[in-house]
Amino acid sequence: MATVRAMISDIVDLKTFYSTTLGQLAERSITMALSSIWSPLPDERLVGLGYTLPWLDRFGADAERVFAFMPATQGAVNWPPGGPSAAALVFEEELPLPDSAVDRVFMVHALEHSENARQTLMEAWRVLAPGGRIVIVVPNRRGVWARFEHTPFGTGRPFSRSQMTEVLREANFTPVLWSDALHFPPSKRHWVIRSSHVLERTGRRFWPIFAGVLIVEAEKRLYQGLPSTARARRRVFVPALAPQGATTGAARQAGRLLCQGPKS
Repeated sequence: MATVRAMISDIVDLKTFYSTTLGQLAERSITMALSSIWSPLPDERLVGLGYTLPWLDRFGADAERVFAFMPATQGAVNWPPGGPSAAALVFEEELPLPDSAVDRVFMVHALEHSENARQTLMEAWRVLAPGGRIVIVVPNRRGVWARFEHTPFGTGRPFSRSQMTEVLREANFTPVLWSDALHFPPSKRHWVIRSSHVLERTGRRFWPIFAGVLIVEAEKRLYQGLPSTARARRRVFVPALAPQGATTGAARQAGRLLCQGPKS
């Protein structure tokens, strides 16, 4: 497994990146790749973990309930901006949800920064309903984007396809569908920006193994039991001036709201 690089993208860096031209092109490329594997679920309860805001509006539009969980090391912002907040600051290994509470967990800029990827996935397994799905976007270990730190895909731990398969199976998930994105180089040069669409199409066809990110959809597996072990809470939230954070009370309230059915 590749070593974890020290730099961790925080909420300010992520928002800044996705406001740039390169970030908008990256968002579009990932959106196209997600569209090929994302199937609608009736009355879906969806949780985004990491920095998923650029995609929740699109892929969560038809869901019954959507929440944006942001890791404590990353920071949190209010979302959606035009209504009551559905965002909460969480520890990715201790999600404020009961068992089998949601239908899909969507991770971007999350697993590569996790202290323990297997434990994070086991926690996702716990909160997913039987037959629930997890969709993960991670930097590709063989890709060019993982080699440059001027984008958030160049931080954290990149994964190969075989490594993702292994860690998913260890957490009792079965990989079902794969996709990839970011086939153009992470360059800010004008000629690269102008030709990014052509490079993306060409790369998807001729060199998919070097894509910037891997995208996998996996299904919760039920026929193999997971060992139950007691794990003491060892982390607490520490107030900070920046970035804007959510309290633990807000996180618990988010969990309660998510698990409540719609009001009659």
